[in-house]
Amino acid sequence: MRRIVWIFVTALVWAGAGGVGGVGDAHLGGADVHATPGKVLGSLSAPGTCPTGLTWMKGQLWVADHKTDTLTAVDPKTGRVLRRLKSPGHRPAGLTAGRRWLWHVDMGTGRIYGIHPSTGHTHVTLESPVRSPVALAWTGKHLWLAGRKSKKLRLVDPSDGTTIRTIERPGRSVDGLTYDGRYLWVADRLADKIYLVDPNRGEVIFAIPTPGKHITGVTFDGKHLWVADYQSDRLTRIVRDDGVRWRRTARRHQQVEYTVQVRNYGPSPLSRLDMYLALPAKHPTFDLTSRLTLFRKGGGKVTVRKVTDRWGQRVAHHRFTNVRGGGHTVTVGWKTTARLFDVRYFPWPHKIGQLHQIPHKIRRRYLADGAKYRIKHAVIRRSVKKAVGREKNPYWMARRIYRYIHKHIFYKLSGGWNVAPRVLKRGSGSCSEYSFAFIAMCRAAGIPARYVGSVVLRKDAAAWDDVFHRWVEIYLPRFGWLPVDPSRGDKKSEAKRADAFSHLTPDFLVTTQGGGGSAYLRWTYNHDLRWICKGRCLVKPEAIAEWTPKK
Repeated sequence: MRRIVWIFVTALVWAGAGGVGGVGDAHLGGADVHATPGKVLGSLSAPGTCPTGLTWMKGQLWVADHKTDTLTAVDPKTGRVLRRLKSPGHRPAGLTAGRRWLWHVDMGTGRIYGIHPSTGHTHVTLESPVRSPVALAWTGKHLWLAGRKSKKLRLVDPSDGTTIRTIERPGRSVDGLTYDGRYLWVADRLADKIYLVDPNRGEVIFAIPTPGKHITGVTFDGKHLWVADYQSDRLTRIVRDDGVRWRRTARRHQQVEYTVQVRNYGPSPLSRLDMYLALPAKHPTFDLTSRLTLFRKGGGKVTVRKVTDRWGQRVAHHRFTNVRGGGHTVTVGWKTTARLFDVRYFPWPHKIGQLHQIPHKIRRRYLADGAKYRIKHAVIRRSVKKAVGREKNPYWMARRIYRYIHKHIFYKLSGGWNVAPRVLKRGSGSCSEYSFAFIAMCRAAGIPARYVGSVVLRKDAAAWDDVFHRWVEIYLPRFGWLPVDPSRGDKKSEAKRADAFSHLTPDFLVTTQGGGGSAYLRWTYNHDLRWICKGRCLVKPEAIAEWTPKK
């Protein structure tokens, strides 16, 4: 429904300011154009038309090809064929390089082979503990193994094929594995992603896009990743880590109009009506491409001022007096255009600092208690102790809390925002309640946390939103602020859970960043309302964000 509103003559522009949340809002190391994980650095033609496995061994790329049943070594600089071996099976798949052998799995025979790379002689033959083995990776001592239909990744003893332990498959498919000395990289051709997985915990840290549409192998050359693509028949070198902390890519250019309407059915008038609008400022998820313009309609006498709360949140305060009853409406809002971005963060856990390295101003502001948090409550303290245990790395502390929230809360939009201890005891909550519980547990554990509120572009480019969304940002030492969406991440898939821990889709225009109660917005986001009635009044508020695509 398109409302026609009278455009208020004053335009509001706050460009080039820091993040809304105030102290420490810089997202350090962000980049739009610099090299980031997944960026293509170059490519070669594969030595055959059906590459199904890839590994790096002593300065050479080895490629398995299931059409020719060969294992081929190529020069990574020129693509020239250096050596070609006959595969010991008839459906060659994954490859990985060990100390002595070129390890290889064959889907046809269901076996693991250890092959001498110079002679081509097979020195080790093992029965695979999974059906249709498709990928494997050498850790320096053991082999990680994946089967075509298996939902688990297995760590296998190469001496006899015994399974040592298993972790959950991160996505829908496993089409390549490699180990970089610390992390396991898992390629998924159905999602066109490569997942960075902690092999000890089995949790996905983040994902990077594949350079092609049918990845069939991935390997690590000591600095960069290489991938084999079955569709393009290319071997492509991509960035693993160049120190960039986040990357954003443009996706949508939209006009958005946020409207708040109050209808007073009366019969008595409102002696005073205060309407507070949170105003979008700078955030990695968007760039404003036009001035943000305030508008209003109805209500009679009004005063307008711009204020800032203790969290650094900018607010437009409209105060109306003597708003009559009988169904009279008052409308305020803002309008702008914005370019929305897909933002991916790269929080390498081993690079995260210790809690004592967090700046004092951040700790003082974002470790404080609040009415919705109650971080000293027995439920919060007990939950943190169970969730965190002896973990000391702030990243993994937060991931443990994230996992605990998902085990103890399910999504339910029932109205109202209960305090964190109540939400945990009840076992259900809205996006705001998920956020309150997560923030409370993080703060109790010593991890600074705040919430973010936004209007949401839902599916269609021409759309409206009257539900909105709130999530969390945590501060990690030596990294900065990292988005965490506890309610969106409450999924069965490990890949989807991780995606909500370090990734924002191009669907949000952030209006609010706050650490807790505000003098103007209280515990709300986007807007807040207060009124005083002379007698008996029935007041009905409504808020809506309307989206229109821009060329």
